Amino acid sequence: MEDSFSYTKAHIDVWREIGTIGAGHAATALSRLLGRGFDMHVPDVHAAGFDEVLKLAGGSEEEVVGVCLQIHGDASGYMFFLFSPKQAAMFADHLTFAAGQSYRNDPTLAVSAVKELGNILSGSYLAALNQMTALTMYPSIPSLSKDMAGAVLSEGLVRIAVDRDTALVIETVLVDREKAESMKGHIFFFPDPVSYDRIFKSLGIQADG
Repeated sequence: MEDSFSYTKAHIDVWREIGTIGAGHAATALSRLLGRGFDMHVPDVHAAGFDEVLKLAGGSEEEVVGVCLQIHGDASGYMFFLFSPKQAAMFADHLTFAAGQSYRNDPTLAVSAVKELGNILSGSYLAALNQMTALTMYPSIPSLSKDMAGAVLSEGLVRIAVDRDTALVIETVLVDREKAESMKGHIFFFPDPVSYDRIFKSLGIQADG
């Protein structure tokens, strides 16, 4: 299908700025939660079509851990965070160890830990988006699934197929300064059709750039 919204360098630049601010918020929150320093980088921000979204996730049959949140408020949609099972386990290990526990003894702790990461990331990026747009957006309680990427992203991908051609993608790298470990992932934002226009117009950018 043909997307009625034309992305320009101005759209991507402002989305990159939002991603950078959100990453700073997330790194600060994680550092406070875990009691040691974290950095978060945003190597790339762009708009991706249906096929590229699946490719970025590693392919439709790649096993991933996904956190999904529905976005409510002045602009609505869905936000997905995708990580490899290994990276999700690494974060769960960090968080449960900091709490004096181990998810290996209680697998439900791993689910709670990765959901908490979803809460932190969504809250951080939405705070940056709210700050720059003067809109009010807030996330639902996160849901977590471990499945093939195509299945995890099915709800968001259906929205692309029906409503538009593209999702907004933020590539993220979370770095643990103390352990010199990094965790890579992708954030996929699927705003409702009317919300695309509302968000960018609030940023002072028209649909035609």
